Amino acid sequence: MESLFRLADHEDLFSRRCIWVNGPVIVGAGPSGLATAACLREQGVPFMVLERDDCIASLWQKRTYDRLKLHLPKQFCELPKVPFPDDFPEYPTKRQFIDYLESYAKHFKINPRFNECVQSARYDETCGLWRVKTVSTVCSSARTEVEYICRWLVVATGENAECVMPDIQGLGEFKGEITHACHYKSGESFKGKKVLVVGCGNSGMELSLDLCNHNASPSVVVRDSVHVLPREIFGKSTFGLAVMLLKWLPLWFVDKLLLVLAWLVLGDVEKYGLKRPSTGPMELKNTKGKTPVLDIGTLEKIRSGHIKVVPGIKRFYNHQVELVNGENLDIDAVLLATGYRSNVPSWLQEGEFFSKNGFPKRPFPHGWKGSAGLYAVGFTRRGLSGASSDAMNIAQEIGQVWKEETKQKKHRLTACHRRCISQF
Repeated sequence: MESLFRLADHEDLFSRRCIWVNGPVIVGAGPSGLATAACLREQGVPFMVLERDDCIASLWQKRTYDRLKLHLPKQFCELPKVPFPDDFPEYPTKRQFIDYLESYAKHFKINPRFNECVQSARYDETCGLWRVKTVSTVCSSARTEVEYICRWLVVATGENAECVMPDIQGLGEFKGEITHACHYKSGESFKGKKVLVVGCGNSGMELSLDLCNHNASPSVVVRDSVHVLPREIFGKSTFGLAVMLLKWLPLWFVDKLLLVLAWLVLGDVEKYGLKRPSTGPMELKNTKGKTPVLDIGTLEKIRSGHIKVVPGIKRFYNHQVELVNGENLDIDAVLLATGYRSNVPSWLQEGEFFSKNGFPKRPFPHGWKGSAGLYAVGFTRRGLSGASSDAMNIAQEIGQVWKEETKQKKHRLTACHRRCISQF
């Protein structure tokens, strides 16, 4: 209470609605935020989840394409405490994953405050608490500012909060349709069109396949080297095989083995313009966070010529693109599969824990804990399994402090009660 009285001395305290949160504030209601909230619920710790959109997992619900499935088997994507239903396939669909998340939130009674966009969050050293300022925009005519005061702050906005728009010469002059992957749903509207797909990660490759299946003519830009692996090797998940082998074998050996097996299944992909990096796929994932492409049929379309692989872009013109090799292509549309980035630097006023790129400075597995009650979940570059690991660590630490302090409070109340009785 003393901290709150000191806080009240700040002149802007009553210039906005102020809410004291008796527990952590979790920013973000995606899988990372839900996992953290569920683990805190299991620890008996109260919490509040703030979400800028009007639903949980807004990235999955609003900014993903229709044919999307989990790229990894479901056992590597489940959140803490609750597995996927047995009748779900090995690679659940987008709709199935959203249903799982909604059921998960209902099971743990997680009720986020929707349409609460965090404008800033800073640690107030005067009172030893976090001050999280939000703007609520439930409708266009209403704008409510709220300040949440809390002891712990959990950043769960993740690696994919904002889409990346590349700065390519002449892109603004292009007269055709320009679409970022976050707005793409299916290739139906691109039927019969020549589409340039910028980006050759899992999304870029899968969108190229989807465009091809809808009778478009895609060309995918492969500017840098890229690892392409089969999603399954001899009927077994490639990722699952790698995880199993890493329990007994060194990383470099597993990488070499994966590349040999990939060559046996896919053949020589470099002759199609897909040059492999010198660093192995698992090492590259661990050190740079760059995920290998798990092929689900795109390579077959590249071999057959239905999908064209082109080098980097030099510049765009009205309805053309000039490539770095001097070739000019006539195109009708551009699809930007250029990924996403963290938005943490835009609102978190802190410079010790997070770096300028919006990721914790300390590498996995130490990037979940900062100082002064600051935590991060979902920034491991290890997908949902990494987020689950963060969530359990955070909840365990906060839960331990919470239980010790609750026990002390009960002890003090009991002692006081006994003293009162003894006076009568």
